[in-house]
Amino acid sequence: MDKKEFALADTLRAMALFGGTLRGKTVAVLGLTFKPNTDDMREAPSLALITALQDMGARVRAFDPVGMSQAQALMKNVTYCENAYDCAEGADALVIATEWEQFRALDLDRLRDLMACPVIVDLRNIYRPEEVCRFGFA
Repeated sequence: MDKKEFALADTLRAMALFGGTLRGKTVAVLGLTFKPNTDDMREAPSLALITALQDMGARVRAFDPVGMSQAQALMKNVTYCENAYDCAEGADALVIATEWEQFRALDLDRLRDLMACPVIVDLRNIYRPEEVCRFGFA
């Protein structure tokens, strides 16, 4: 499977939680770079993921601890945010696309309260499903 196919599969996972459509939904994407601790955007999964989300009608908000300026040069029509909580504010779903260390320590109560709909799509498997469910997330 190439990165576009992975992005489509991941987007379909998110769509299933919203009855098959993302049109008009706001999706927060945490982690834009190819891997943590770098600003490298070459072959970053977020590129195909965000394109797929936008193609399906979603509005995208994004945050990366280091790669924001590189991402802004490559991805348009994205709202770039100052931190993970700013990114999640008002979002219908949150996607973790890069396993940055600070994303492992998110305040899940705060995150849930900021979001319009408490949905996490953890593409990096940094949280155990039962843990996020305990905090009220789908």
